[in-house]
Amino acid sequence: MIRFLVGKLTYLIPTFIGITVVAFGFVRLLPGDPVLLMAGERGISPERHAQLSAQLGFDRPLVAQYLDFVGGLFHGDFGTSLATRRPVLGEFLTLFPATVELAVCAIILATLIGVPLGVFAAIKRGSAFDQITMGAALVGYSMPIFWWGLLLIILFSGTLGWTPVSGRIDLLYFFPKGTGFMLIDSLMSGQSGAFRSALSHLILPSVVLATIPMAVIARQSRSAMLEVLSEDYVRTARAKGMSAWRVVGIHALRNAMIPVITTIGLQIGVMMAGAILTETIFSWPGVGKWMIDSISRRDYPSVQGGLLLIAVVVMVVNLIVDLLYGIINPRIRHR
Repeated sequence: MIRFLVGKLTYLIPTFIGITVVAFGFVRLLPGDPVLLMAGERGISPERHAQLSAQLGFDRPLVAQYLDFVGGLFHGDFGTSLATRRPVLGEFLTLFPATVELAVCAIILATLIGVPLGVFAAIKRGSAFDQITMGAALVGYSMPIFWWGLLLIILFSGTLGWTPVSGRIDLLYFFPKGTGFMLIDSLMSGQSGAFRSALSHLILPSVVLATIPMAVIARQSRSAMLEVLSEDYVRTARAKGMSAWRVVGIHALRNAMIPVITTIGLQIGVMMAGAILTETIFSWPGVGKWMIDSISRRDYPSVQGGLLLIAVVVMVVNLIVDLLYGIINPRIRHR
């Protein structure tokens, strides 16, 4: 197992280096001058522009700027935001719990609904339930997040008035020393109605963010279950007179979950991308909305630092999934 872990960690090193190059180069491709955007509508003289560019290091060659960026990473310095003058890492850690809370609720929702739908669709292969479920999964996978989010807002917030439109909790609730996870903070506060308010704000963003992963998980669960149900040991278990639920629940489902777990882990990366649109639509104060705001301000340090930190989170999640895969299926460790 140690050799397996070391091998996985070795692959992460070139991946991390490549991400630093992409993150650094991406922000330089954005149109606009961050110094001019910092000046605002007042404008700035050429002398002051040159002074600020030199102060921020933008007048140096790109290679030198990249080496400074990488050198700061080894000291835990992801840069300082041009807009807020705060460390990028500090801003990321402040907003990250909101994104984690949204992503965790979405992946739980996608898993709890997607896996049973896929399993039952495989058991009822060719039936109306199978066709309807897979058709709905295809629609869910193809549905644009921004359109789906606006549609739900119009229906459940505008027409029915069941859920709030934006934010994480009503403004009358405030937790000065919270954990950053609104569901936990609202429960610990003991304030009447706080948890209900936090939950009502979380429902629509979670549903929107969970839609595509739910469709992928359902289709993967069906495919994996169909493959396992055709194996010899499943037919043997049926020949021994075992009940259908025992064959499916004990023999088939456990083996079918191996590729499904991998699929669930890979959806974390999809959710980080989907969170950018979802948080923007619902004004959810997380990393995704922060990244959009940073891009619009041409805040180079925030964009490149945020991209790198998000990539690190995705790599760590994928590493954990690979380790779980190796634990569930020991043959993977020896490949």
